[in-house]
Amino acid sequence: MMQQYLNIKAEHPDTLVFYRMGDFYELFFGDAEKVSRILGITLTQRGSSGGNPIKMAGIPFHSLEPYLAKLVKMGESAAICEQVGDPATSKGPVERKVMRVITPGTLTDTDLLPEKSERSLLSLCLLQHRKTVTVGLSWLSLASGALKLMEFATDEKSLLQRLQQELERISPAEILISAGTLLLDEHYQALPGKFSEVPDWHFDVKQGQKSLQDQLGTSSLTGFGAENLSAAIGASGALLRYAESTQGRGLKHVNSLAVESEHEFIGLDTATRRNLEITETLRGQESPTLFSLLDHCRTAMGARLLRHWLHHAKRDQSIARARHDAIKALINADSADGLATTLNSVPDIERITTRIALQSARPRDLSGLRDGLQHLPNLRNYVSMCIADNQTSVLTKILADLATPADCLDLLERGLMPLPATMVRDGGVIATGFDSELDELRSLSENAGQFLVDLEASERERTGIANLRVEYNRVHGFYIEVTNGQTDKVPENYRRRQTLKNAERYITPELKAFEDKALSAQERALVREKMLYEKLLQDLLPHISLLQAIAHAIAELDALVSLTEHATKNNWCAPQLVAEPVLQIRQGRHPVVENQIERFIANDCELSQERKLLLITGPNMGGKSTFMRQVALITLLAYVGSYVPANSATIGPIDRIFTRIGAADDLAGGRSTFMVEMTESAAILNGATENSLVLMDEVGRGTSTFDGLALAWAISKHLIQVSKSFTLFATHYFELTQLPDVHPSAENVHLSAVEHKENIVFLHAVQAGPASQSYGLQVAQLAGIPQTVIRSARKHLAELEAHSLQSTPQFDLFSATPGVAAIEQEVAEAEPVNTELDDALTSLDPDTMTPREALDALYELKVLHKQTRKA
Repeated sequence: MMQQYLNIKAEHPDTLVFYRMGDFYELFFGDAEKVSRILGITLTQRGSSGGNPIKMAGIPFHSLEPYLAKLVKMGESAAICEQVGDPATSKGPVERKVMRVITPGTLTDTDLLPEKSERSLLSLCLLQHRKTVTVGLSWLSLASGALKLMEFATDEKSLLQRLQQELERISPAEILISAGTLLLDEHYQALPGKFSEVPDWHFDVKQGQKSLQDQLGTSSLTGFGAENLSAAIGASGALLRYAESTQGRGLKHVNSLAVESEHEFIGLDTATRRNLEITETLRGQESPTLFSLLDHCRTAMGARLLRHWLHHAKRDQSIARARHDAIKALINADSADGLATTLNSVPDIERITTRIALQSARPRDLSGLRDGLQHLPNLRNYVSMCIADNQTSVLTKILADLATPADCLDLLERGLMPLPATMVRDGGVIATGFDSELDELRSLSENAGQFLVDLEASERERTGIANLRVEYNRVHGFYIEVTNGQTDKVPENYRRRQTLKNAERYITPELKAFEDKALSAQERALVREKMLYEKLLQDLLPHISLLQAIAHAIAELDALVSLTEHATKNNWCAPQLVAEPVLQIRQGRHPVVENQIERFIANDCELSQERKLLLITGPNMGGKSTFMRQVALITLLAYVGSYVPANSATIGPIDRIFTRIGAADDLAGGRSTFMVEMTESAAILNGATENSLVLMDEVGRGTSTFDGLALAWAISKHLIQVSKSFTLFATHYFELTQLPDVHPSAENVHLSAVEHKENIVFLHAVQAGPASQSYGLQVAQLAGIPQTVIRSARKHLAELEAHSLQSTPQFDLFSATPGVAAIEQEVAEAEPVNTELDDALTSLDPDTMTPREALDALYELKVLHKQTRKA
């Protein structure tokens, strides 16, 4: 037996092997120690090997799923080894075989999967040509059957950043890479997901193309737009091979392919997803987030689709407009409540369909599918009401896809009990009348009671034994019991089976024949029922594609109903998406915060071709970050296809949303707060375009005043002149408020607050112009700083303001005089003479200088200027 185990373990060296032994799954050696440590189960031993005891841990077979769920959550993989031989006929150890391998990216069981999110498997293929790296991505959600490809080219320097961005968007649970990958150890640490290595040859492009064509049943990939994506095709080959090997069978439900382009979605980098708290708060919690706010979905598949929309808002405005029209139709028809009630009764058809394809669906899955399909006519009636007076492309397609699959439903209704048993092995799954042989076997088993009653009556009459009883127990089977005082009346055909203290038990040829027939009938009925159930699953395979279309239609309808309900309840408006570069929001609100506080102050935001940057000042806690985030979230919601929290919103083309809000040390990566801030700022400056929305908060605060101020000025200037992005730039550097004087496309706004005695009241209202002061001491007082410290700070502040810091070389870098502008003016008006100042000015190249170099040069010019004047 151990030799058999060791052979199986050798084929799965890095996987926990669950070895079936009767009613238990057992693990041995290192696997047993690891599982005992992780799951907290008893570690024992079974026999010895090489003189050492064999460590062993066991789990009952019927309670495997909860343990697997915990292991998978910890990133472990498990090989489930079942008994496939017959113990009755086996001369040696019962034959065993690994029937499935469970890894973080190949889950299909309901108990192992999160209900409202996907756990996809991704394959990564890197092809290098000189300094260019072609990245091929292929990912599959086994639970839904959605297979997708993507390919892009980048340089080695940008590889990690681009991979982070795409993997953060896709969020795979497991990543397949080749053993000879280009990735370095630091890449693995920075990228999300569990990495699994597979041989290099699994990524062969020709073999990958053949695997894809065989899977999709086509002779070419041209119709999918994937024929030239060599790296992605190679990744697909490795992906399909790995997925099939873990499931132990073909992937019948993977029958379509989607190719995503690099510029299809609104770009959201890791920092932006985190700062906007789309599906996870800054503290890593699931609520309150944008998703938890909007998720009123009645089905799990609807919630998963809504979550996908939030992370994959498409740049194509027509898609969002079609969803806006669908929401409008749902509101006008007042059918959201009726649809929601009906959707409550619909199960997760998407994942049930997958388990049918993998032949792992349980009886309750099929009964749930049957009940869900029975609700399709009601859903169609409600959708028909919505499109009667409002022609919408989205709802029209949903209506077409919700057609009842008559043959599939008929098969389920005829084949299943109204409420089948949980497991096939328990019987009571296949409906009466579906199979005549099964009905006959059940009749024999179920009518045993009446046979015993009739036999008892006839034997009493024949023998004259009044207290004769015919009974059954599991140990001795059927028997006739006669008390000791009546044994002299027992007929000759009675054969003694058991002697008791006060009675004798007998068996007759007639009763023995019935016993054999009845007991074997029950066993044969279970065997027959199992065979019929497996055939039922096979007969459902041709309906997979149709069921997938129905599942997607229901999920889309559910997500739209959820958005409709929220928009109606919270008085959201339909945004206008236009081709002109504009971002105009009237009385906008933060969608999450407005639900967390009693009274939210709404604010306007207006950006256009002539007004590209808003410089936002105001006190801490005044609402600057909330205002910036609400603008980004309203923009994102508009492109998702949702209504938005505002009185009106007109939004032009948006390709990416960048945020640099808050920062913390990256101790593990060896980066300070300021380094993290500059890294995020660099990503914005290198990636932002004139169609991007940029949010920057307190840039430059992690270094000295001059360095920070210079960087903030230079960054804002770059965003205005080079990137030309729509920008919200919050700062406490009041010198920056002079920026609009130099660049007309910038404008000052501030979050207002009023001071009463030593207290401060935040009004949270956005007003024109710069803030008058920062109210830092008042905020410190609110935070609980001791009064003695506050008084000391006030005293020192008064001294600083009185002296105006004149003893230091600091001055207003950006005023008209006596700063740079004045120096340039004097130089321009002076007669051209060959002086050191003239030479220094001529040698300067401002376009190539860093902010620090520019500042140093400014000081040198001032010194030279003073020397020239004295001369």
